[in-house]
Amino acid sequence: MTSNDPAAQLRAVEAELASRWPETQLEPSLDRISALMDILGQPQRAYPSIHITGTNGKTSTARMVEQLLRHFELRTGRYTSPHVESVTERISLDGEPVSPELFVHTYRDIEPYIGMVDAAQPIRLSFFEILTGMAYAAFAEAPVDVAVVEVGMGGSWDATNVIDAPVAVIAPISLDHTDKLGDTPGKIATEKSGIIKKGALAVVAQQPLDAAEVILRRAVEEDAVVAREGMEFGVVHRDVAVGGQLLTLRGISGHEYTEVFIPLHGAHQAQNAALALAAVEGFFGVGAAHQQPLDIDKVRAAFSGVSSPGRLEVVRRSPTIVLDAAHNPAGARVTADAIGESFGFTRLIGVIGTSGDKDSSGLLEALEPVLAEVVITQNSTQRATSIDRLAEQAVEIFGPDRVLVETRLDDAIEAAVTLAEEEGDLGGSGVLVTGSVITVGEARILLSRNRR
Repeated sequence: MTSNDPAAQLRAVEAELASRWPETQLEPSLDRISALMDILGQPQRAYPSIHITGTNGKTSTARMVEQLLRHFELRTGRYTSPHVESVTERISLDGEPVSPELFVHTYRDIEPYIGMVDAAQPIRLSFFEILTGMAYAAFAEAPVDVAVVEVGMGGSWDATNVIDAPVAVIAPISLDHTDKLGDTPGKIATEKSGIIKKGALAVVAQQPLDAAEVILRRAVEEDAVVAREGMEFGVVHRDVAVGGQLLTLRGISGHEYTEVFIPLHGAHQAQNAALALAAVEGFFGVGAAHQQPLDIDKVRAAFSGVSSPGRLEVVRRSPTIVLDAAHNPAGARVTADAIGESFGFTRLIGVIGTSGDKDSSGLLEALEPVLAEVVITQNSTQRATSIDRLAEQAVEIFGPDRVLVETRLDDAIEAAVTLAEEEGDLGGSGVLVTGSVITVGEARILLSRNRR
């Protein structure tokens, strides 16, 4: 008997999706997703898209692009991954995650076609491929004016890459998923630059030299126009402000957008804002001959309303608890810099739980300079790094006197708060929960329950 409870129905769909290949397991082919798109009538062709790849910053950039488009009166669909708390966050319409009811309806609507593709293919559709199909179908059904699509992993063979986006955004590339994408930025860029399509605009963040060369070569092959951070667009100036930062951004039009406030911390978020602005300018044709820059009031309003859950997000005060989804060394270095710049902590305690396929040691090394002590823990998923292994790495880097181990995340947060409070100066003490999007999502749920 089918339950009428939306939450129960959502759990049932999640269980069906979980029975499939996880998104960490890849088989380099677009055959299955292409077959699903064919049978659904090519829903991804019903609207233009802005396609975003890179190693770090994709989700924040996508959320900024979406905000800008919405302030220019366009109806948006946004597809991002992974989710922080609920799978429904991955598919957004008009800036909000779809409801559990719409998520379930979309899945059930395409379920017969999923079965048909499964039957015809040597490998069944994966978790991520089905979610991608659902997003593209939901956007066509809405209908949206434009889709903002974040790559899951890589680019060329990523399930999202059945779109022909007129704007491709490549956020900073660093080492991550090296077993699947390559062990140098250049090799990783070969995969990621696969989202640049014929005649498109490629909006490219500052990159390691070998990655930049690969991206530019791909752009030439595809006769794409390239806008490079630091050349055609970028951050002209930024000041730390209460609750965020105040920016001057130069767009691809050459115009400077002044007094742009974003309620997010860190130089990396300013960089993401520059990328987002350039992408939206390009989408509207700004930068071409005789084109006016975007309306500054709408740009300011859009950026002032940006949020990015789990990205240097303050969820509690006294002591301050900050959540950050950094999950690789490059992300952790950016987090450490932003913490130092934007928060006046005299004593910061880390709560760290990573995923088994990540460079946990590199992440710990990046965070060590800003953490007084660290509480090692794990999230509830099978992908979590073994707590013994992570603790061993932490002791090597921090020394035994600065490392605590708590198997349960709630106990780890409580232990970190106690350590922070021991200092006595609550104004200068804080807790940083980081290491994985999953760890941050679970912490967010735990801490929101405590606020109720």
